[in-house]
Amino acid sequence: MAKKIVIIGGVALGPKAACRARRLDPDAEITLIDKDTLISYGGCGIPYFVSGDIANPEDLYSTVFHAKRDPEFFDVYKRVKVMTGTEALDIDRKAKTVRLRDLNTGEESEISYDVLVLGTGASPFVPPVEGFDLPGVKCVANMHQAIDIKSQIASGEVGSAVVVGGGAIGLEMTEAMSALWGVETTLVEMCDQVLPQAMGPEFTRMIENHLEENEVKVMTSTRVLRILGDEDGVTGVLTDKGEIPCDMVIFGAGVRPNNALAKKAGLAIGQFGGIVVDARMCTSDRNIYAGGDCVEIRNQITGAPTYLPLGSLANREGRVIGTNIAGGNERFDGATGTFCLKAFDLSVATSGLTLEQAKAAGFDAVEGLSAQADRAHFYPGHDWLFIKLIADRTTRRVLGIEALGSAGDAVKARVDAVAALLPFHVDLDAISNLEVGYAPPFASAMDVVNAAANALKNIIDGLSNPVEPRDFLAEVLPDESRLILDVRSAKQAVPMQEIYGKRWLNIPQDELPVRYDELPRDKELYVLCNTGLRSYESQVLLRAKGFTNLKNIQGGFLVARKLDPSFGTKK
Repeated sequence: MAKKIVIIGGVALGPKAACRARRLDPDAEITLIDKDTLISYGGCGIPYFVSGDIANPEDLYSTVFHAKRDPEFFDVYKRVKVMTGTEALDIDRKAKTVRLRDLNTGEESEISYDVLVLGTGASPFVPPVEGFDLPGVKCVANMHQAIDIKSQIASGEVGSAVVVGGGAIGLEMTEAMSALWGVETTLVEMCDQVLPQAMGPEFTRMIENHLEENEVKVMTSTRVLRILGDEDGVTGVLTDKGEIPCDMVIFGAGVRPNNALAKKAGLAIGQFGGIVVDARMCTSDRNIYAGGDCVEIRNQITGAPTYLPLGSLANREGRVIGTNIAGGNERFDGATGTFCLKAFDLSVATSGLTLEQAKAAGFDAVEGLSAQADRAHFYPGHDWLFIKLIADRTTRRVLGIEALGSAGDAVKARVDAVAALLPFHVDLDAISNLEVGYAPPFASAMDVVNAAANALKNIIDGLSNPVEPRDFLAEVLPDESRLILDVRSAKQAVPMQEIYGKRWLNIPQDELPVRYDELPRDKELYVLCNTGLRSYESQVLLRAKGFTNLKNIQGGFLVARKLDPSFGTKK
């Protein structure tokens, strides 16, 4: 008798599981159920549809050969029955049935299963503030909402907007509103930085500066109190820092797993609200599988449960589920949380833990920051690429990587290279000697990812005594008793001496071996160069000459200026 496979959820995980199961079991009866009328679309492409980078909504639910992935497509090409506009009301685990309701007619029915798959996804989180239900308040949860937002903007109804939430969705929608349509956009984030769960404060400060350079107003550490307006629409947002007039509010404050169906059926739910699954993506009921944005999975760095609503994971999990429900035995052992993002002309990518997350997980964590050209420095068109590595001081195990630069492919490639190794508990030596492709148009002979590992090894080995650039700007620079040793050329140092006076010392690195006696030995010296390499080498030399109170400014002048564009221009 043919196996009856029922899959609830038709965006990412569901179709992937259905198609994989069909390839392995040609005789199975496979039914895919979804409340929406649109299925199997690239949800992560929605901000780029709103921005206009993707012209037509159909492009997001078409194959590479331009076939529309609608119910007829799945019926004819995949031999999967699709029921759209149909809501799953509850699951009878003992009888192995699901009660359904047709959203057009209200008629209820029942479908039986041998194996059930839950791919119910997640819903946008909207803080329970007054006015959240006013016309003009939007979320970006599906294609219908995206089409609605784009239609309103294109019609000229929206001159200004507030995006609530500085995570990936918030940043992508901020760029979408501002870059193409010229909407006056304000980004509001309640934490003290954008991307608070993904990156440390240095790189996020660079992102915030870049947003502001592109005429986006960024308000961090800001809480939304109320949405202002009436039945005609939105007029503004009231925050704890004042009122922001606007014509539209878009909530991009993260998502929450859709767990109601699973919870009602008595399936195990985890600490983040996601459905608990094992490595085979099986729930607490051996006949029910789940995956995608509705589940919790294992963090491969800490071993603890985590919630990672990423389309890339949903697709890979869907394939594993499709294999297993067709009689196979594949595992999905978790994830490190690798993701990438474009914000105007900047690209960022991360994997693993931030410094604060690593410390919270019990690691003796330390970080190192490196700045280097994204290709050979002598090759035309190179630009700066910034990498931060996080490792455990005692074991030297690499715990995370962050990267930022203008060349998105270069940024993603470095993070992907390290992300692939993180589950295997590699140490810094592995990254220091990581073999990557080299040619001048693509990289330096000593790649920036190797250099980042070497910089962190020097810190752990005590060869470099670093100060974080943000601490240098916030604590050292305002204190007129602190001395900065600039080992760049005199030409580069003179403007700084004009601003900071006698406390800004200058001995170029090539002159330091014969002039070090000019430096005070009883004072702490903060050593600076352009990127942190020459200052590190100068620190090593001075230590050999008996200087003991030295600090190397990580990332040097370049990173400090990226964090504070006014650095070096005024006191």
